[in-house]
Amino acid sequence: MSRTLTIQGREFSEVDIQTIRHLINDNPAWHRTRLSKELCARWDWRTEKGLLKDMACRSMLRKLEQKGMVTLPVARHSGNRQRRIPDVPHDCKPIETTLRKIRPIQLIPVSGRGDIDDLFHCLMDRYHYLGCKGYVGEHMKYMAFDRNSRPVACLLFGSAAWKTAPRDRFIGWDRSARRRNLHMTTNNTRFLILPWIRIPHLASHILGSCLRRLSRDWTAKYGHDICLVETFVDRSRFAGTCYQAANWQKIGQSKGRSRQDRHHRLQVPIKDIYVYPLTSNYKKQLCTQP
Repeated sequence: MSRTLTIQGREFSEVDIQTIRHLINDNPAWHRTRLSKELCARWDWRTEKGLLKDMACRSMLRKLEQKGMVTLPVARHSGNRQRRIPDVPHDCKPIETTLRKIRPIQLIPVSGRGDIDDLFHCLMDRYHYLGCKGYVGEHMKYMAFDRNSRPVACLLFGSAAWKTAPRDRFIGWDRSARRRNLHMTTNNTRFLILPWIRIPHLASHILGSCLRRLSRDWTAKYGHDICLVETFVDRSRFAGTCYQAANWQKIGQSKGRSRQDRHHRLQVPIKDIYVYPLTSNYKKQLCTQP
């Protein structure tokens, strides 16, 4: 390898790749988690809170293996992506009313395993067209309940796209700034209003409530704030009305390629790209160089 690779927002040289290979060869009993933690410690690859970036490192290792550059130990288990989706009983009785009659909406961050987390994954898997079996890296999950404690919506925020031309032009950053500051953005990867809910303006109301607290919750969980949110709306399914009503900005369209399409062969629906700045000086924050 004559040049550096950028994976998970980090540059890797030939020396780094050789380090990984030597660790694997010299420690055949190590599993992937042990390997990733050792690499994070050696490289001092940590979150803003000082925690090892173990999940990001494991994702990086899988990508290197997909490129044929390393051979990893056999996975001991299938991981979070293949988690068993719980079947949680829930009331599907139609709710058709006005927003005023079900307020206040309670927005609850979902963390760790437990009853609310099980309900979140059950509803997402059953009623969101993309499902929700797992995620890698920093993320936030929310569930929204009405004044009678009935679930009405689920939201998931995860890793922003590594690069997308309309967003990158909108921000005005170069590759170096994007690599350094991408962690200050997030992608609203899932937004589900439960199918038996018929309440005008509910979706935009929930989006607005969530965005007002998102950066604060992110900082509490990960030790750094975020200043821009993005989302990709499948034009073949949705018009993006709730994002427009919540004052998101439509900045362009995707090219109809998957983020996993390394060989330019996969065709996926074209999506409208929306962004929502969380701070007034977000461009300065995102374009800052070291």
